[in-house]
Amino acid sequence: MIDLTRTTTQLLEGLRHSDDAEAWMQFERRYRALLHNFARKLGLSDADAEDAAQEAITRFITEYRQGKYDREKGQLRSWLIGIVRYRVLEARRRQARSAQPLPGDDLLEDEQGLTRIWDQERREHILRHAMEQLRTQTSMADKTLNAFDLLVTRQMSPKDVAQSLGMSVHDVYLAKNRCATRLREFIEQLETVYDAEQ
Repeated sequence: MIDLTRTTTQLLEGLRHSDDAEAWMQFERRYRALLHNFARKLGLSDADAEDAAQEAITRFITEYRQGKYDREKGQLRSWLIGIVRYRVLEARRRQARSAQPLPGDDLLEDEQGLTRIWDQERREHILRHAMEQLRTQTSMADKTLNAFDLLVTRQMSPKDVAQSLGMSVHDVYLAKNRCATRLREFIEQLETVYDAEQ
């Protein structure tokens, strides 16, 4: 679970100290899945994407502690994108020697394209975590959460959701509004947590 009490700024302060294991774990929780999915969207296999995520986290923290990362000179996301980009280029070079090169090398040279992919994955990452928090950190009934999931995520009609769960259509809409309100709150909190990345 992502710690909503620590902004990225606070987390980076904790990473300066090698004995702050909690900061390391929170940084990893916050960025591992995001980095993994970003690398997958750039064409890496699942295993290579996992390696790229691990390398990005480890390398960033090492270089951050060595004073190589300066927030005044660059954004955290740019630093992380650069590490993953390098890993993707290396994987493509290895593949080019053994087989046909993968399409999309031009994407790796497109800063704006990479930023768009990162931002899209970041939004999806935040939404996944907000949905997890909606399920685990609220006292909403399972039926309410299921109605929201069927209506919004699975795109079922309100009538079909009502029939499926034994609810009225009115109650389906109430469930949607209640869940959407809480979900927006969680999304806003998570966006604040990632504030320093921009």
